Amino acid sequence: MELMKKKEEEEVGEEPVSPTGQYFNSSVLSVSVLSVLEFQVPIDDSPTVSLLNDVFLPINPRFSSVMVLDKNGVKQWKRVKVNVKDHINTPIFPPPTGDSGELYDEQFDNYLTKIAMEELPQSRPLWEIHIIKYPTRNAAGNVVFKFHHAMGDGFSMMGALLSCLQRADDPSLPLTFPKVRMNVNGGEEEDEKKNKEGVMKSVPRILTGFCNTILDFGWSLLKSSFVEDDRSPIRSGDDGVEFRPVTITTMTFSLDQIKQIKSNLQVTVNDVITGIIFLGTRLYMKETGHENELNKSHFKSTALVLLNTRNVSGYTSVEEMIKPNITDTKWGNQFGFLHVSVPELGPSDSSNPINFVFQAQQVILRKRNSFAVFLTGKLLDTSRKYRGPEATARYIHSTLKNSSMTVSNMIGPIEQMALANHLCSGIYFMVVGVPQSLTITMISYMGNLRVAVGTEKGYIDSKKYKSCIQNAFHMMFKAAVKSASQPPNYI
Repeated sequence: MELMKKKEEEEVGEEPVSPTGQYFNSSVLSVSVLSVLEFQVPIDDSPTVSLLNDVFLPINPRFSSVMVLDKNGVKQWKRVKVNVKDHINTPIFPPPTGDSGELYDEQFDNYLTKIAMEELPQSRPLWEIHIIKYPTRNAAGNVVFKFHHAMGDGFSMMGALLSCLQRADDPSLPLTFPKVRMNVNGGEEEDEKKNKEGVMKSVPRILTGFCNTILDFGWSLLKSSFVEDDRSPIRSGDDGVEFRPVTITTMTFSLDQIKQIKSNLQVTVNDVITGIIFLGTRLYMKETGHENELNKSHFKSTALVLLNTRNVSGYTSVEEMIKPNITDTKWGNQFGFLHVSVPELGPSDSSNPINFVFQAQQVILRKRNSFAVFLTGKLLDTSRKYRGPEATARYIHSTLKNSSMTVSNMIGPIEQMALANHLCSGIYFMVVGVPQSLTITMISYMGNLRVAVGTEKGYIDSKKYKSCIQNAFHMMFKAAVKSASQPPNYI
């Protein structure tokens, strides 16, 4: 009977772990994603078990699978029976002290730091949910989903989360998303600019693209293998930084105001956001006391920009996002990365901050006309075949460690969402377990852009860094929208 049961379990739902999944769950890397849902009303967790069993688990077999080695030493997803109660955590916080009143922001922040450091148990499916019923400044309650990155990337996890949520105004209607055509490098493409080049005009572009590809790919190899960024106020460069506590801070910007900057400067939303992040980072370096007194803010710093490599034009509907198909284009880890040097803060940039947007635009345009991300993917695949997944994971670890920061973004719903009749007022996510001192993630929701910043606790002053990013946004808005009568809004 035992043998029959074991055989039955082994025959149900086994599939190979993707190469990227093997890298992210290896002896050198264990990367997870925290997704935080903020609610306007106190949380009633009574429907949690039924919601997880009836809605969440059926989304994808990986939510009911563990990672095992087959007889050939190859990692496989193996279906198991899931007791969802083992994955649910409802912490009890000590009463707030000091001037916080009845709010539990400090306790919540400490709890996020705690679960960010903890590795998910390999003996059960690699996800868990944390229900925090205590009010904070931003929410009456929070629900935190923690997924292992081996199960999928942000696009996949967003699809899974949104499958559990509904439109607050009309649950019978699907959630909708901004209609943005994305190219492989994460930039916005304008349809009217496509297919208007003749053969002769395209030749210089092809040659430029070839040169850019060689330069970008060569630089990526050097950065991943030999060339480290300077130790700086945003990069400790220490071994084992991925095991240190992380502080997660968030801020919110108006997408309408970002689009005002975009329209006035005739650039893309990505250009504006990247320019603000880079300017704010350099302002932080300049204002931080322990930097090089002779070369303030001139540290050589590189951002790893994560790119979605799916052949999709943004989100369409939740049903479409999670629909199974032969090519598996809507699930798994399908992304690449590019090294982007953070521009230095020149003497005039404080008075003319839009220079940072134009510098970001130039870099993004050049990176678009390059196939380095595909070559990097081929390199990782070749390394896996001939050296094994553990060696490839060490290469990715080195790539992350040698750079100063990672930047990634997601597109969220336009309408307000609800989970089991709980109105969702905000959403953000953070990647944890990476060997870097600074990680920045962004997601749009209900006309706002939520920026989350993960910083090495005790090394980066998270409050000062947040203030510098907000200051950069204020400077950018003021310089680009001179006719604005109101200052920019941010939280």
